Amino acid sequence: MSEPASAPRSDFRGMVAVWIASLVVAVTLGIVLPEEDRVGWLLIAFGGIVLVSFAVQLASGRAQGFIVRVAGSVVGALMIMGAVSAVFGIAALATAL
Repeated sequence: MSEPASAPRSDFRGMVAVWIASLVVAVTLGIVLPEEDRVGWLLIAFGGIVLVSFAVQLASGRAQGFIVRVAGSVVGALMIMGAVSAVFGIAALATAL
């Protein structure tokens, strides 16, 4: 008699972890760096977040849906980092006026 397959682990937790990491990194860079250096460092940080996304999804140990999970992590992180960057850009414009 075979055992029933166990329920799959939540794919959403790894994606949320990457999104939180991208939020923390973007806000930290926005606060610490001067305005003229933010864009370059945000690009470098996004590259790091992509690598973190691969690592988190590989650590889950599931091959099924890997590309979808990585894509969701990366696109969500891109949107979060873009939104944080836009907020810092608008704040810089507001203080310049």
